[in-house]
Amino acid sequence: MKVTRPYEMRTRADTAAQTRERIINATIELANEKPLIALTLPAIASLAGVTVQTVLRQFGSRDRLLDAVTESATARVVTERAVNPGDVSTAIRTLFDHYELRGDGVLLLLGQEHWEPRAADITAAGRRLHRDWVTRVFAPLLTQSSAAGQDEIIDLLVVASDVYTWKLLRRDRGLARPEAESRMLRLIGKILEGI
Repeated sequence: MKVTRPYEMRTRADTAAQTRERIINATIELANEKPLIALTLPAIASLAGVTVQTVLRQFGSRDRLLDAVTESATARVVTERAVNPGDVSTAIRTLFDHYELRGDGVLLLLGQEHWEPRAADITAAGRRLHRDWVTRVFAPLLTQSSAAGQDEIIDLLVVASDVYTWKLLRRDRGLARPEAESRMLRLIGKILEGI
């Protein structure tokens, strides 16, 4: 009878966790390049350097894998966009860091939301996450406004800091990041001046 030592079990668990993370990272990478329908288990497994059977052993199904990926990606977004409320220039710099890293993938998802239910769910959650971020970041600057006034200002700030605004400045206009960031800050400054 073979005895399994605790360190062997720990090593197996660590290896399984690393494999799981590689699969999640591979799925995120593919989702930034291809529509969700093209995220096949063979493509994910190949990029992660594992077999399809390993993916299934880790997640059980493609749907459960995509659920885990969505959860992981959301946690990353929250971490990447963490800033102190009221610090507008740091908030916009942090937002640009996030958009430069993930903006094109978000735009790809947004392009699928009208025909891909999972994309629609992800983008709807992303909109809520962005609005919550704006509300939290700008809260110290909105204390003088009424509740209705705050809601309107938050709407304007959501639009001014949206991924589509980043796209218009960076991708469509082709502005260098410092210029685009400065213009978003100026737009936000004008909104805040009107409080």
